[in-house]
Amino acid sequence: MASSFYIPDGEGFLSTEYTRGPWDRRYQHAGPPAALMARAIEHLDGGEDFSVSRFTVEVLRSIRVGPLTVQARFVRPGKRVQLAEAVLSDENGEVALARAWRIRRGATQAEATALETPPFAGPADAAVNPEFDPWKGPSYFSAVEWRQATGAFMIPGPSATWMRMRVALVDGEEPSPLTRVLVAADSGNGISMELSLATHVFINTELTVHLFTQPVGEWVCLDARTRIGRHGVGLATSILYDASGRIGTGNQTLLVGPRAG
Repeated sequence: MASSFYIPDGEGFLSTEYTRGPWDRRYQHAGPPAALMARAIEHLDGGEDFSVSRFTVEVLRSIRVGPLTVQARFVRPGKRVQLAEAVLSDENGEVALARAWRIRRGATQAEATALETPPFAGPADAAVNPEFDPWKGPSYFSAVEWRQATGAFMIPGPSATWMRMRVALVDGEEPSPLTRVLVAADSGNGISMELSLATHVFINTELTVHLFTQPVGEWVCLDARTRIGRHGVGLATSILYDASGRIGTGNQTLLVGPRAG
């Protein structure tokens, strides 16, 4: 069995079953593809000297579980601030776009905001979630460990959920802090669902993450809430934490409607 979301294959990657999302077994959860594009942006020249402060991924169409390629480039190079983008493609063309602002790292420990610790149980004390196995086999949900700090698993309403990757992003590589966040951050609409998966879809068309500090450790928490408008649009908002404190925010625009058929 695979031990990662993606396996290098020539100039591209093979998606494993661990990328399967909740809506259709043929298509990926958007978290791993977002992280794969972030990895490409981090690998651009000078990445070790810069932090990604904002990352936005636009999902152009459903991303099949299959071969993918990713290309990254600078849109706006700079000594202190850079704008980079990545394009994810399958055999039929582009499936997702990402843009990220990278800011050169500096010493601002004296000016840093006081640590905002999570106002709920940490990962060691949070309840282990029941298994969610939509496809009777490997999926995104078995590739991630889930622990409930507030709210209830699969019950509508706001919730705070700790998440930790059980598998690597790319086979043979240690995930970066940024990619750990992005694998998790696209789950805000799921953990704070306001409608049943059986009757409705609430699929995100994009994900935007802002980080003001670099996450530490394996655990990422989403303190998430979904709001649904009157015309088929929703918004899922997450406050993001690592085990020591708040690290940023995540937002997802949602397509909301009844399930077809």
